[in-house]
Amino acid sequence: MKLPESIKILLLGSGGRECALAWKIAQSPRVAGLFIAPGNAGTAAYGTNVDLNPNNFGTVKQFILTNNINLVVVGPEEPLVKGIQDYIREDSEIYHVPVVGPSMLGARLEGSKDFAKGFMARHGIPTAAYRSFGKDSVKDGYAFLGSLTPPYVLKADGLAAGKGVVILDTLEEAKAELADMLGGKFGAAGNTVVIESFLSGIECSVFVATDGKNYKVLPVAKDYKRIGEGDTGPNTGGMGAVSPVAFADGEFMEKVRTRIIEPTVNGLATEKIDYRGFIFIGLINVDGQPYVIEYNVRLGDPETEAILPLVGSDIVSLFEAIVYGQLDKYQLDLSDGYSVTVMCVAGGYPGDYAKGDKITGLDTAAAETGSLIFHAGTARQGAGTVTNGGRVLSVTSLGTTLDEALAKSYRTIDGISFEGKTFRSDIGRDLKKYGVK
Repeated sequence: MKLPESIKILLLGSGGRECALAWKIAQSPRVAGLFIAPGNAGTAAYGTNVDLNPNNFGTVKQFILTNNINLVVVGPEEPLVKGIQDYIREDSEIYHVPVVGPSMLGARLEGSKDFAKGFMARHGIPTAAYRSFGKDSVKDGYAFLGSLTPPYVLKADGLAAGKGVVILDTLEEAKAELADMLGGKFGAAGNTVVIESFLSGIECSVFVATDGKNYKVLPVAKDYKRIGEGDTGPNTGGMGAVSPVAFADGEFMEKVRTRIIEPTVNGLATEKIDYRGFIFIGLINVDGQPYVIEYNVRLGDPETEAILPLVGSDIVSLFEAIVYGQLDKYQLDLSDGYSVTVMCVAGGYPGDYAKGDKITGLDTAAAETGSLIFHAGTARQGAGTVTNGGRVLSVTSLGTTLDEALAKSYRTIDGISFEGKTFRSDIGRDLKKYGVK
């Protein structure tokens, strides 16, 4: 099977990831129409923004029918965890429209950390030792914490808007946090809490496209979560990303392929889980050995903004190969060099921040550097663009060296202005110890 040669695509989401996907999709000669729901001020340059909630499946269905959509691409995790792929597949009017994204059961790899850890245990995939606890086993949780050495890692089982993972240095803090989580700190997401041993190493993000049988590995990235220089301060949704990653060399990635990627894809097939989409494997390199920190069931943000510019092949054909089980026939072309993404965020983020501040310089900042500006938390206001979220813009640049790519992004950022503009000036600097230039 295959898609029509000329197709209409509905892309769900509104962040920097979706802006980068829209940019890449719009390059395909096969696209007759691209709709982004709800999109942002940047996605409007590549398609048509639609005022539609991706979690309202009924309105998604009506849009598919009214606009003769041929393919649905799901950007964020929430619609997947809530079962949008199953909804479309099981509806007699739209079942024929393929979805890039896993079934609800497959999405449990991200939607339930307890499920993900159990999946890894069943298939021998290396990860940190763990146990899960509910409201009726708080004392057992305390005892398990007491058997570990600090720091202590606690994870709310369900989706918690990126805030459900806590790492604490003292046993007293960890016990108090466990009680808070099980007491409703994260709502239903914290009804079960996963406690795991701490792994020390350097992290990276591996992105895998799979059709349920075959797979392709996209460029590996390293992201930067904390707000402050030197990885200090509170966690954010991501302050930047670099691709490729020097320590993820051929030897390391062969271990990742044989110990993690293939057991994951084969495990999904063995458990008869319908999975046609992307698997984001958050890894940690511990003395040269890969361990899984977490699974996500979609592309990451801001890593997507860094890795897609390195993909030379047609992304619509990639989607087609994913949904119709033909990835073994797809040629994935990747560019050499480096790609760097630096996020510009609103003042006060990840705490309270203002919205509606005017953004200037967007039309001219990248003229000299050739950087790509992907919008995240932005909106149109009259003829201008204003801030509309914590992470406002991601600036991506390519270079033959890491330093060249970084310099381009920071020069571009200098030309962009909005009240409270904040960014990290040390993205990628930690990779210098691996001989990266």
